[in-house]
Parts: sequence; structure tokens; C-alpha cells
Amino acid sequence: MAATSRLRDWPDIAAALHPLAAPPHGPGWNLAELHDLVPDDTVSIEAAVLVGLVPRDEGTQVLLTRRTDALRQHAGQVSFPGGRIEPDDADAVAAALRETHEEIGVGARQIQPLGFLDPLATITGYRVQPVVALLASDYVAQPDPNEVADVFEVPLAFLLDPANLATHTLDFRGRPREVFEYRYPAQRIWGATASMLYNLRQRLEAIR
Repeated sequence: MAATSRLRDWPDIAAALHPLAAPPHGPGWNLAELHDLVPDDTVSIEAAVLVGLVPRDEGTQVLLTRRTDALRQHAGQVSFPGGRIEPDDADAVAAALRETHEEIGVGARQIQPLGFLDPLATITGYRVQPVVALLASDYVAQPDPNEVADVFEVPLAFLLDPANLATHTLDFRGRPREVFEYRYPAQRIWGATASMLYNLRQRLEAIR
């Protein structure tokens, strides 16, 4: 079954996003926070992730994954499906769809891209383009055991509630750095993933 075209609780969600026909340009919206953490001459690696929204009777859910503990990078962390944009990918949308299929077995026929969030810069040198999309409610995740330990959903309403987002100050490479974090209920959603969810909240609040 194809993804439905609208969310009952967010029927105008596309208005909060950069259109598919006009992806955002420029560096990550958070680049100032990474000052002195990423060398000025760093060439950003282009990447894309899929911010999957799932229509449920109880309200829209956001699909997330937890990476396996054996991965060299981001082991055990909660993330969106995604990764580097490869030369064979037509664009960020194509990369996000490919990575979603590779990581959790959900194909493009069950995904309806809606638009983009603002790009995010990471301390590992990536410029990540989040692609917001609807997922068919009857999808069946088949996670790649080499990459994904768990696939789960979090209510969008929980992530939109400012009371559920904490800000922590960490010492990183000799200076303080603020990091966002959600706890749901035993899952720690932090770092780049939490920052993208914060950006989603900002953009949704702007249309209400």
C-alpha cells in the first residue's frame, strides 16, 4: 500500500518544509555552533536522511532506528535511516530512499517524500539534508542486522513538546558545546538526530 497523501493531525505539513523542487542551499543552520570544532578548510561530505512520518490512529509517529553497537561510527546511537550521497544517487531524495531500503527494508513504493528540513552540519564533516516523508502505516521493517539493532516509533506530539527536549553542555575539544537530547522512554535521542527533530519542531511551529 502506498503512503497516504495527508496526515490528519498535520494536513498542511508540506507548508513547513522546503519544497522538493527547491532543496535548500548553503551550509548547515547550526554551523555557528561548530565554530572551532570543524576546520575552516573542511570540504563537507554530502549526506541525506529520511525523517519518516507514520500516520496512526493515535496520531503521527516518527520512525527512528538504533544502530548496532559494532559499527565504527555512531555505534548504539539513535538515528534516522540515511547516509552519504553516492555518485549514482540522483539527489538527496534518491539517497535517502536508497539508504532507507538498505537499512530497514522499506521500499520507495511505501514512501512519499514531502520536502526538506534545513541542512545540518556535523562535527564529523557532513552536511546532512533531512528529507521529510510519509511512510505507509502498514510498512514492515526488515532491519539490516549489520547496521540496525532496532526500529521504533516516537509520537510526533512528544517530540514537539518543548518540555521533552533537554539541552546539555558538554566539553568537547577544549570548549563547551550545547547538545540536544530527548528521552523516550528508555531511548536516548541526542546529537544530530535531536537537532534535526528540533528543526522540524521550529518549522512546524512557524505555520501554526
